[in-house]
Amino acid sequence: MPANPGTQNAPSIGTTAGPAERPNKTLLFVQSQAPHGTLYGQEGLDAIMMGSAFTECAVLFVGDGIYQLLANQDTSLLASRNYSVSYRALADYGVEKLYCTEADLQQRGLTVADLVVTPCVIDSRALQALMTSFDVILDF
Repeated sequence: MPANPGTQNAPSIGTTAGPAERPNKTLLFVQSQAPHGTLYGQEGLDAIMMGSAFTECAVLFVGDGIYQLLANQDTSLLASRNYSVSYRALADYGVEKLYCTEADLQQRGLTVADLVVTPCVIDSRALQALMTSFDVILDF
């Protein structure tokens, strides 16, 4: 991840071996749902942590999924737990590759400074490359 996050032209997932040469399949978890109102976000986070015990994982936040990373969420009126701070623990699980798109941030009036972790911000061309570089894509 760059020291000064910004738009990147090409993602790096840290492996050059093709799918047949890797011992385990690589997993890209896509968090595409808003954090509250359904269990998709929490279940996705749990799956990321479990999957990371077995293979290389990365996370892509798209659409309203970027709200899962929003800092200072107040869930007191929702009868829901604010699990966004749990994303800080992903590095402890070996998940260090987090991505979001520049367009999704801009459309929501957000910057990486508004988030609890700093994902690598990629453009649409890099998004295509990222999605084709993983063996399995799981959308939550």
